[in-house]
Amino acid sequence: MKRIFAFAAAGIVGSAIGAYSAATMSGLLPGDRRTMEGISISGWNGSLDQGSSDASPYVRARIARHGLLAMAKSEAIYFTRATDDAGSPLRETCRYRLSGGPLPAGWWSVTLYDADNFLPDNDDEALSYDASRTGSGRWEAEIAPTRPQEEIGWISSRNAGQFDLTLRLYMPEPGALSDPLDAIEAPSLERLACEGEGQ
Repeated sequence: MKRIFAFAAAGIVGSAIGAYSAATMSGLLPGDRRTMEGISISGWNGSLDQGSSDASPYVRARIARHGLLAMAKSEAIYFTRATDDAGSPLRETCRYRLSGGPLPAGWWSVTLYDADNFLPDNDDEALSYDASRTGSGRWEAEIAPTRPQEEIGWISSRNAGQFDLTLRLYMPEPGALSDPLDAIEAPSLERLACEGEGQ
């Protein structure tokens, strides 16, 4: 009888560990804003397996969970981040400076998604920032719930709650695929100020 209980207990514990592992890797746990695995560049996380038959079940689950229509890596590669450069979660009540330089792709964009992985429910028409606005040099944009007073790019976080960002590199250059850590200068994300804080 003791052996039966021992086997049953082991089965229950094993199932619980397996379920927790699957939920963790698939991004199903509350508050888990991670959306990719594989490559990490300055706080941006991605995978070159998206959109391919080489993608692990966990990568596929995360893509499905976050509603990405992943293309093959020759067409686009994706990176996401849910924290600023200091490691704090991204929040609607804060203002951020997103800045970077040229990216190794035919075209690129950074888009903001809300806590439910949808575009925020607002009519600011400023939920994304892309290569068409930057020219060929350094660029920056502010992420905030209201339009900044200075003349600068803007991504609206109004009604976003705790949010994350997705960087898409369309038609990536060969170096971005063969050696992404050296070829991609991922944008920095500096927190400027938060409501109720002195900084």
